[in-house]
Amino acid sequence: MYPTLNDLNAEARINLCTLLNARLADTADMTTMAKQAHWNVKGPNFIALHKMFDELWGDLNDYVDLIAERITQLGGTANGTARDAAKASNLDEYPHSIASGKEHVGAIASRLALLALSTRAAIGESEDLGDADTADLFTEVSRGIDKWLWFVESHQQAES
Repeated sequence: MYPTLNDLNAEARINLCTLLNARLADTADMTTMAKQAHWNVKGPNFIALHKMFDELWGDLNDYVDLIAERITQLGGTANGTARDAAKASNLDEYPHSIASGKEHVGAIASRLALLALSTRAAIGESEDLGDADTADLFTEVSRGIDKWLWFVESHQQAES
């Protein structure tokens, strides 16, 4: 940990950075999955899904940046490389054998749901560690992930 005048105690900051790095890994991993779907989606809804997955990628990148910067604000080191994410992510591996829009929508939705669950849990964990700011950050990210889960799941909910 780097020295900081942040008034949170050192133990809390260490635990918060561990929590934040775990969510950073999951969120960074999810960005690559959104691009995988964006690049490889096929089918009659191609252009709509292609654009949606790209917009999802953009918002996820914003969340990655928020999380990583909070780590460094607390005196920690953001572990944000692709290799870091691959080692530490709790999300299921993304299937490379799928192509249809329906399959990509299902794969992205299931992983977004897991990301939403762990992000929501991080809100309470941050509060328990006495850090309302990190809890607020996770609340912002959670709202965004829930919005994206709604957008993606909407493609599954109507009969075609």
